[in-house]
Amino acid sequence: MLETRLAAFGAVPFSHGALLPLLTDYARPNDKISEWLSSGELIQLKRGLYLVGNDWRQELISLPLIANHLYGPSCVSLEFALSWHGLIPERVQEVTSVCTNRGRMFQNSLGRFSYTTIPLSLFAAGLTIEVKGNHHFWLASLEKSVCDKVLLTRHLKAIGRKSMQAFLFEDLRIDADLLKNFDFEVLSSYENSGYKPRQFRALRSVLEALQ
Repeated sequence: MLETRLAAFGAVPFSHGALLPLLTDYARPNDKISEWLSSGELIQLKRGLYLVGNDWRQELISLPLIANHLYGPSCVSLEFALSWHGLIPERVQEVTSVCTNRGRMFQNSLGRFSYTTIPLSLFAAGLTIEVKGNHHFWLASLEKSVCDKVLLTRHLKAIGRKSMQAFLFEDLRIDADLLKNFDFEVLSSYENSGYKPRQFRALRSVLEALQ
């Protein structure tokens, strides 16, 4: 049954090419795809990338998984990852990622997905594979999410311990207790990268004081 075969995609995004083998009985398969999009049986994430609609999908949507598929290579980080790890009190609506290609932004029916470029040498530092149910996706570790935020915050003047403390605990409202077991190996990768050396030295000073 066609609906059963479509439902087999679950909550994983799939391409236009993956959809066509299901529609070999249709002379105009794109018309059928358009019909499904109009009825909500398919969700278009971007041009040529789809997700099964709510009626036929038996699994919950994972926004980080969607983010990984929308644009890559990419890793969910920054505010969304900070919230995911419970570091900040706010519930973040926009799914924020870092990537090695040009930065992008996508808006679809699931929300807003943004991608900020990070140096290739730092992309894998602190990158983890998060497993949720039957799915896995790339997510910044607690350490990487903090370091990425320091790295990618424009005009960040926190170059001393006090100013970095203000940035972390007043501006971002990070829970200091959650930084007490910070993995300094990840921080060392950022320190040795040559990017924002004074800011990362200040970050180390703050973190060491918490140990």
